[in-house]
Amino acid sequence: MIYLFVFLLFIIGLYCVLVTFNLIRLLIGLELMIKGATLLIINAGYEANHLALAQAMVITLIVIEVVVMVVAAGVILGLHSYHKSLNTKNVKLLKG
Repeated sequence: MIYLFVFLLFIIGLYCVLVTFNLIRLLIGLELMIKGATLLIINAGYEANHLALAQAMVITLIVIEVVVMVVAAGVILGLHSYHKSLNTKNVKLLKG
């Protein structure tokens, strides 16, 4: 049952990443995918009786996730202040 939930969570996140043109929705989709992977790691650690290792991996994943999200949010805010839009098609207009 948990694998179905993880699969659905990951697929919904992947759908968000692939279909949307809004950068905030793209970040939300990426978050959903990472949460699905986190849940899968915890469940695999529980089933293999290596819960401490799984928890250490998840904590590391969460720290990396926070850093990536903060940097991505900063880039998105910079793009928003430059283009006054969050559309990914405007990123192609940048020169530099």
